[in-house]
Amino acid sequence: MNLYFIAVIPDPVLREEVRLLKEEMKDQYGAKHALKSPAHITLQMPFRRMAAFESQMKEYLKEFCAEQQSFSVFLNGFGAFRPRVIYINITNHDPLVRLHSGLSDILVERLGFAPREINRRFNPHMTIATRDLKEKAFHEAWPLYGQRPFETQFDARSISLLKHNGKHWDIFDEFLFKDSDTT
Repeated sequence: MNLYFIAVIPDPVLREEVRLLKEEMKDQYGAKHALKSPAHITLQMPFRRMAAFESQMKEYLKEFCAEQQSFSVFLNGFGAFRPRVIYINITNHDPLVRLHSGLSDILVERLGFAPREINRRFNPHMTIATRDLKEKAFHEAWPLYGQRPFETQFDARSISLLKHNGKHWDIFDEFLFKDSDTT
């Protein structure tokens, strides 16, 4: 069984900017778990499937994305899920909520996902520290990040299927939206 998840991945420049924030969290607060994946907005939490399932999953994801329109994602400041997670705020949830809803329908109706596998409480965000951020470190970091400016945007032009390689997450495949520039 392989471990996968589905996400919106920002452009390489923003991915690097977020990676540097994750490195900062590791160096200053000992939280390195978030470095195991590229910057992303999770659409479908991790799930296990046999490798034989990959071709069918790719086919349906490609079909789904071919019907989607690109949209801008706006990031502004930081947020937290106390007392272990610090993330970059996303200010325009609506296009991501619609994308998540449509994807969830495909996963259940076409790919046989059980309803319990679908994350119904969807709160779009981009994590920079999670899981291994100790509560004490959170209370040191949050006053700084809670007031720290961070503002940018990127165009969501695809979704990605990520696959765990035993140590970290790799972008396994990308599925372009219908109006994405393929050059």
